[in-house]
Amino acid sequence: MSFGKGDAHRTEKAGDPQGEGPLFQRKTGVRFKKRRKQRNVRTPRPGQHILCAFRCRSYDRRRGDKGSSGGKERKIKIESQRERSLKQEIKQKFCRLLGEEQVLFQEPMSSHTTFRIGGPADYFLIPKSPEQIRGVLDICREEGLPYFILGNGSNLLVSDRGYRGVIIQIFRNLNQITVEGESIRAGAGALLSGIAAAAKNAALTGFEFAGGIPGTIGGAVVMNAGAYGGEMKDILREVTVMTEEGEIRVIPAKDLEMGYRTSVIKKAGYLVLEVQISLKKGDPEAISDRMRELARMRTSKQPLEYPSAGSTFKRPEGYFAGKLIMDSGLRGYRVGGAQVSEKHCGFVINTGNATAEDVKTLMEDVTQKVQEKFGVVLEPEVKFLGEF
Repeated sequence: MSFGKGDAHRTEKAGDPQGEGPLFQRKTGVRFKKRRKQRNVRTPRPGQHILCAFRCRSYDRRRGDKGSSGGKERKIKIESQRERSLKQEIKQKFCRLLGEEQVLFQEPMSSHTTFRIGGPADYFLIPKSPEQIRGVLDICREEGLPYFILGNGSNLLVSDRGYRGVIIQIFRNLNQITVEGESIRAGAGALLSGIAAAAKNAALTGFEFAGGIPGTIGGAVVMNAGAYGGEMKDILREVTVMTEEGEIRVIPAKDLEMGYRTSVIKKAGYLVLEVQISLKKGDPEAISDRMRELARMRTSKQPLEYPSAGSTFKRPEGYFAGKLIMDSGLRGYRVGGAQVSEKHCGFVINTGNATAEDVKTLMEDVTQKVQEKFGVVLEPEVKFLGEF
């Protein structure tokens, strides 16, 4: 997959290609001062202010400017003030709806992703109920604001420039877990690890595979997350969603069109509110043993000691992305602070100071080299958010 590259940073000054401009400016500045001193006139002659203005504009042109830039600067300043004023008005709308503590402004996304990367989001909201979520969506429509639903921040790479829109975080509040016989009902923000623990305590089997996935049930359903032979589609009963218009629907599992890392929820842009899964009664000791075994496998094979977004690329049909990357000689390959994990080549890790641009460039390089060697095009499993 190709990612757009930004223009190279230009250091040349307009009208000063050879670096002679600053020297010329200093000389003309001296001459201008000398002429002014020689006149030694205390009161301006009629029309002298016009002449001075003309000379100032000429001086600006000799510096490489096209006349006075004051008008443009004032226009930009006014537009900037209007933009700030509009943002404050929108922020007040969100505060009235959610309460001030639930509304953050220019919130760094590096604090809310498992990659520990990302610039600030214009608005970071933490609604407490479906009604508040509907209100947030109403404001977004009124103001023409893009929005993104955030769970635990896994499987996500946010631009270094941040996100010019609204982040709606759900896992802090919509995280209730209820065991109902052989099924579990959970809010979209419930962590998979928490649901796995609840299933184990209720002696329910079938969810062990998801216990170590660092995400929420809502996000897992949207992308049909899976690991170690299990997928969300195997255990789903129904999902309660909210449409972009604020309508609440209950979709049975058979209508979810679950595929490899996709679903009708993802295609339609629905917001998951609640999930119901069906499990089976099992032996508590066997369930615990299986969960411990999977935890050991993850610890030994995955670079859990570093920030990452999990598996970086989707599994190509008939191949394993990690093996293709390893066989391309890219184990440990590095761009800035981003690195192909030496423990598992299917993971790109943040070694401590990686930027989103580092990760994007590394992924581009990996994609290109794997395609050159094997003719296989790797597709990102990580979602890119913001301007790249």
